[in-house]
Amino acid sequence: MTTYLLAGGGTAGHVNPLLAVADALRDRDPDAVILVLGTREGLEARLVPERGFELLFVDKVPFPRRPNRDAAAFVTRFRRAVAQVRAHLTSRDVDVVVGFGGYAAAPAYVAARRLKVPVVVHEANAKPGMANVLGARTAARVGVAFPGTPLKRSQTVGMPLRREIVGLDRAAQRAEATELFGLDPDRPILLVFGGSLGALRLNEAFGDGHGAAWRDVVAAGWQLIHVTGERSELIDPGATGYAMRRYVDRMDLAFAAADLIVSRAGAATVSEISALGIPAVYIPYAVGNGEQALNAAAAVRAGAAILIPDGEFTADRVRSEVIPLLLDDHRRAAMTEAAASVGTRTGTENVVAMIDEALSA
Repeated sequence: MTTYLLAGGGTAGHVNPLLAVADALRDRDPDAVILVLGTREGLEARLVPERGFELLFVDKVPFPRRPNRDAAAFVTRFRRAVAQVRAHLTSRDVDVVVGFGGYAAAPAYVAARRLKVPVVVHEANAKPGMANVLGARTAARVGVAFPGTPLKRSQTVGMPLRREIVGLDRAAQRAEATELFGLDPDRPILLVFGGSLGALRLNEAFGDGHGAAWRDVVAAGWQLIHVTGERSELIDPGATGYAMRRYVDRMDLAFAAADLIVSRAGAATVSEISALGIPAVYIPYAVGNGEQALNAAAAVRAGAAILIPDGEFTADRVRSEVIPLLLDDHRRAAMTEAAASVGTRTGTENVVAMIDEALSA
């Protein structure tokens, strides 16, 4: 019987691929012991128990980014976190550690190295986080979601995806999808979304005031699904062909309906869109270390997507760049063909294969 410790969390970008791998390991071997290491503050504290996995805790110890009181205490706090993980590894007789980044991953990598427990690292973003940079130095296997991610000895394995995305048959489910949104299945559909909280830049461009670009989308003969986010204060005009939603809990059906997507470029978003072979216009979130633009780079290079900087994305830019794309069937067909060559639906299986290789080595 194998005991796995999956370490990561904080955000959905770390937790969701972790849970996809955990599900696959449990499905393959119901007798396996699958443990998850996380912090009390992260999203994993809620999502992991809900999925039926045992959650072990480690202190949240952020890497210091400037000299201050927290930086002075970092070494002591990090050593304590490593000791906590070491106790978990020895008491539960863990056979392999699989890290997905985040606060829980860094002490797990250090503790596993000291106990000679093999480590597998998965990096979701094209620009790796500090924890995974640390872990990759001595890991048995390193997998990345996007080609060109600068991690030592890494191989491109794709992103472990949600089951509803992996199993989605867009053509077969289009009728169900368009019925959900009250749209015509025989007319093309543009999907615009910016995550659960929405994206102000996208909302302002498509659904704000008299110059809103949703009118241009409808005038071009297209329909629009606009997921504004739960905090949005946009008012639904109730226009035919324009389905405004604050939140969608069946994003698989939104994807099934979409012929083109305008969205942010988070790692999971780009991976899911690429895996489904949908052409896209990415508007990378400008805050952070630039990872969203890098996440979209492979799709852009392949011709499957175009990228518009956040600061340049307005209703006028929609009219000058997105609307002509809606009207150009040949260009969209070429983007669709390119999109099919970029993504993969086998990210979960690829990570599981790396875990098996680490165990056998």
